[in-house]
Amino acid sequence: MSEIIKQLEAKRAQAHLGGGQKRILAQHKKGKLTARERIELLLDVDSFEEWDMFVEHRCTDFGMQEDSVPSDGVVTGYGMINGRLVFVYSQDFTVFGGSLSEAHAEKICKVMDQAMKVGAPVIGLNDSGGARIQEGVASLGGYAEIFQRNVLASGVIPQISLIMGPCAGGAVYSPALTDFIFMVKDSSYMFVTGPEVVKTVTHEEVTAEELGGALTHSTKSGVCDRVFENDVEAILMLRRFFNYLPLSNREAPPIRPSASKSEDIDFSLDTLIPSNPNKPYDMLELIHKVLDDKEFFEIQPDYAKNIIIGMGRVNGQTIGIVANQPLVLAGCLDIKSSIKAARFVRFCDAFNIPVITFVDVPGFMPGTSQEYGGIIKHGAKLLFAYAECTVPKITLITRKAYGGAYDVMSSKHLRGDVNFAWPTAEIAVMGPKGAVEIIFRDEKGDSEKISAREAEYKTKFANPFVAGRRGYIDDVIMPHETRKRIARSLLMLKDKELENPWRKHNNIPL
Repeated sequence: MSEIIKQLEAKRAQAHLGGGQKRILAQHKKGKLTARERIELLLDVDSFEEWDMFVEHRCTDFGMQEDSVPSDGVVTGYGMINGRLVFVYSQDFTVFGGSLSEAHAEKICKVMDQAMKVGAPVIGLNDSGGARIQEGVASLGGYAEIFQRNVLASGVIPQISLIMGPCAGGAVYSPALTDFIFMVKDSSYMFVTGPEVVKTVTHEEVTAEELGGALTHSTKSGVCDRVFENDVEAILMLRRFFNYLPLSNREAPPIRPSASKSEDIDFSLDTLIPSNPNKPYDMLELIHKVLDDKEFFEIQPDYAKNIIIGMGRVNGQTIGIVANQPLVLAGCLDIKSSIKAARFVRFCDAFNIPVITFVDVPGFMPGTSQEYGGIIKHGAKLLFAYAECTVPKITLITRKAYGGAYDVMSSKHLRGDVNFAWPTAEIAVMGPKGAVEIIFRDEKGDSEKISAREAEYKTKFANPFVAGRRGYIDDVIMPHETRKRIARSLLMLKDKELENPWRKHNNIPL
């Protein structure tokens, strides 16, 4: 008995050491934590239950049978985050550069399968050089097995990818299939083909950071949802974000009591909208003042800034926020912002998270680049997402809601449950100036007449009362009572039931 215990302890020690002390030091020198250190920081103290510590690769080519390490480059298992169950895998760069073998993939698939059975999220900590070349197609098959599970888990359990090192080639597609991707500045990168291949094929010279670094994917491509300064900040913020999510699509998000009261009013909101309709203001101010403790976890804050998305709470209940941002492109909807918001709305709908929409949108962005880029189809994604959404939907129009963009932004016609407007709301086919120049084009040369027509149009149409008369707006509310009215609406909608017609799946305009 003592002999087998010694073997067990030796195997455990070898697994915990990974690729050895020298490689662990190299990892620390880069400012990166090891796979096990990351799990230790992510999960509650002493809650981690490791699986498959003794798994080793089965490759015998290229002398690989002489080089084998328990765990085979990935640490897998389950634990708790603030007392709530989560499954996790953390790739170990100190073992074969974290490269994925057939056995490595089987370990990841095993925790994903179990997460689906019990209904708990999966968090992947990615730090890998890609497929293990020595294993050839077996490692490629391992990736495909993971991809298949990512797809089956989509909309069933939350999936989060934290990129903490290299993620290249086929490895990028598993994170791309998950719900959220977080990256670490200066130490993580994602690309399908690396700088050397790019140089050979297209003759472009580009660094790994420029090609697929955290800043590139958070500002240009939109692949990344949040960027953090280092491993520690990334993991602590991931713990915070996890608190907003339900464990699966079978339950509601957790309730977190707050010091804020639902009946709180904020008179500063009465002066948020400038008297000049062409002057911008910061929609984030409204968002923070409506939410519990003024806490807002913004998603993709540096990409498509003309729309804001993120998580917050009202009365302790998790809600998703979608809001036009007048400070950027006047809050117009364009290709990038439509895709950004549509994916977020669909996530909220999949996981029973009510959607609050703050509207100040003058329309869709005009121009050849938008039309050639497919704004029609991409804008339809946001329309589709809102129309399909069955969770509670509350909409507030703060100022402009013009044209088709009014329809798209969770209007009453798309099954909005509660639709409010501030007195400053202007709901119309287009702005007064543009409308008058079309209706009274014969009078364009007479500035006095045009000004008078503009004033007439604004009085008749550029206000919330025409929509209110038709029941498209449930109430015109004072800005200072926004939080109170939203809180009451959420309480009323807590037992809402609505189902879409049965279908195998829909066909969103991709």
